[in-house]
Amino acid sequence: MFPDDIENLARRVVETATAAELTVTAAESCTGGLVTAALTAVAGSSAVVERGFVTYSNAAKREMLGVPADLIDRHGAVSEVVARAMAEGALNQSAAQVSVAVTGIAGPGGGSADKPVGLVHFAAAGPAGLIHVERRFGDIGREAVRLDSVRVAVGLLLDRIGA
Repeated sequence: MFPDDIENLARRVVETATAAELTVTAAESCTGGLVTAALTAVAGSSAVVERGFVTYSNAAKREMLGVPADLIDRHGAVSEVVARAMAEGALNQSAAQVSVAVTGIAGPGGGSADKPVGLVHFAAAGPAGLIHVERRFGDIGREAVRLDSVRVAVGLLLDRIGA
C-alpha cells in the first residue's frame, strides 16, 4: 500500500514504541489519516497506536484537539503555532505518550506567496519534549507532498520515541 521506505519507518515506530512501552497518536490535516494508516498497516500496531485524529477543517482542529481559534485566526492553520497546538492537543485528547501533527498545503491550489503549495508544518511531542519542523516540498504534486509528509511525520515519531 505504501512505498517500502514508509513501511520500514512505520515498522520501526511500532517496534521501538512497543519496546519502550509507549503509545502514539497522530493529528493530521493535509495527510488525511495517511500517517495513522501507515502505522496501522504494520502487524502489532494495535499495541502502539492509541488513536488518530483527522482534523482537516479549522473547526475540527478546535473541537477535537482544542486548538485555540485565535491561533488559527492570527497565524493560519498552516503555521508552526498551530502544528504545535495540534501535537499538544492530540496528547491531551488521548492516552498516548507521543504525538505527531501535520498541517500543510498539498495543492494543487490553496497556496499563496507567503504559504506556497508544498509548505507543511510538523510538530511532535513526547517525553523528549515538543519539536517543530517546517518543510517546503514545492509544487511536486498532491500525492508526492502527502507521501513526503508521511515520511517526515513517521520519522518525527521515531525521534520523539527516542530511536
